[in-house]
Amino acid sequence: VRIVAKVNPPTLHCELRIAKCELFRSPCPRVVEGSETATIGRMHNIYLVGFMGAGKSSVGRELARQMERTFIDLDGCLEDSFGMPIDEVFRTRGEGAFRQAERSTLERTAGLHKAVIATGGGAFCDPANRDIIHSGGGCSVFLKVPWSVLVGRLEADHRGRPKFTGPVAAKHLYDTREPHYEHATCTVVLTGSESPGNVAEIIVDRVAGVPCGT
Repeated sequence: VRIVAKVNPPTLHCELRIAKCELFRSPCPRVVEGSETATIGRMHNIYLVGFMGAGKSSVGRELARQMERTFIDLDGCLEDSFGMPIDEVFRTRGEGAFRQAERSTLERTAGLHKAVIATGGGAFCDPANRDIIHSGGGCSVFLKVPWSVLVGRLEADHRGRPKFTGPVAAKHLYDTREPHYEHATCTVVLTGSESPGNVAEIIVDRVAGVPCGT
C-alpha cells in the first residue's frame, strides 16, 4: 500500500510508506513490518498517547512485534517528510506547520488496519485528532508514567524535543496536557521501571476485547 499526502511546498510534501501492503512499494525506515493476519478482539489500530518521555516509540515497536502488527512512529515519519528533526521543524517552519502535517499524516493512518501507531506528545491534545483516531475505529492507550520519572528521563536526554525548555515549563505543559490524555480508550498506569516488553504485555492484556472507536 502506498499512502501519499501532498501539500505543495513550502508547506510539506509528506509521504508515508508501509511495507507489505499492496499500495505501498518500499518500506519506510520508520516503519516496522507486521503480519496482516494478527488481531485482538474487535481492535483495529492501536494509538499510543502520552507525554514526551513516556516511551511510546520503544513500547510501540515491542507491542507491534508481540502482536505481529505494523508499527508506525508518527513523529519519525514527519521528520522524514520534512527532511529535518522535529526541533528544527519547529524552529524554521513553526509549530503550526508541524501540527498541520501531523493531522494530515494521522488522517492517513486511520485508513489502515491492525497497526500500532506511536503519536507525538501533543497530537492527542487536539480534539480533532482524537476524533480522527476514534471515529476510524482506533483504540487509544495512554501510557501514564509518574512525573518524577518523566522529568528525569527528559533532563537526561531531551535532544530533538522542542517543547522541553526546562523542568518547570515542562511540568506546566504536562499539567495542561494530562486532562487530554485522560480521553484515551484505556489508561495504563506505570511506575516507570517496566521494560518496553513488560509494558507491551500489559497493553495486550488491557486491550483484548475492548470495544474500539471509543
